[in-house]
Amino acid sequence: MQRRAFIHMSTAALAVTCRGERNVPAKEDDVTDSKKLDAATVLPTYDDVRSVSPALEHYTQATVLDGLWKGPDLSPRDRSVVTVAALIARIQSMEFRFHFGLALDNGVQPAELSEIITHLAFYTGWGNAMAAIAVAKDIFCERGIGTDQLPSAKGKLLPLHEETEKQRATQVAANFDTVAPGLVQATTDVLFRDLWLRPALVPRDRSLVTVSALIANGQTAQIPFHLNRAMDNGLTQEEASEVMHHIAFYAGWPCAMSALPVAKDVFAKRQKAAPEDPGTGAGQRSKQLGDSK
Repeated sequence: MQRRAFIHMSTAALAVTCRGERNVPAKEDDVTDSKKLDAATVLPTYDDVRSVSPALEHYTQATVLDGLWKGPDLSPRDRSVVTVAALIARIQSMEFRFHFGLALDNGVQPAELSEIITHLAFYTGWGNAMAAIAVAKDIFCERGIGTDQLPSAKGKLLPLHEETEKQRATQVAANFDTVAPGLVQATTDVLFRDLWLRPALVPRDRSLVTVSALIANGQTAQIPFHLNRAMDNGLTQEEASEVMHHIAFYAGWPCAMSALPVAKDVFAKRQKAAPEDPGTGAGQRSKQLGDSK
């Protein structure tokens, strides 16, 4: 999808087709506040950016789109997953429409995009997910994506690794059951025995979404557990490193740089543990279980 062509489309004009609203109001007074807001949030064109900051237009094209997005350490699909997670985490709704569409063009399935939004309701907040729903709804309508292509609310779950989950739940309960028992129980029942087992995202991609959102929001305390989990689920160290590089452009350098010492420690401990527990890092992950949610 060409960004220039895409961003010339009015968000409001596309949405009214699906909503069955009039395409052009009869009078200026007929424009509702919500439509005015839609018009104010249309992604700027390159010319718009250049008229305010020629340097930013240059960086957008040369450094981000023609550089970062073409890097070999993450596939375009994975870069879209990371970007969507970061944008939802930070409610950067100006970019939702373009990047949700780009994600679908890059191979993210409608069911996967739907599940990413669902997952991020728990890891970034309900309001963030609802902001994403408002945009994704129109994109799904425009592309003819129906509910038959989306994950069901209930269904068969992926197998649970009982021993690992029991260890996690026991350690979390020992640390925090007297502080917030309701949260501890919900973490077990809703997150790790339900959400994380939904099959619409493979475990590696669900971890990729989670780690991306945590980095984008500067939630460094939760990164060790989830980065270890991501690598246990198949994310390579090279891919994890590139996630931080990519997120720097979408969440800012401070968030990405704040994740580096944490990631460095995770990588070092996994490498040290590798001869004893090759390929899993499970020993290191278990040490983080008490902090996991």
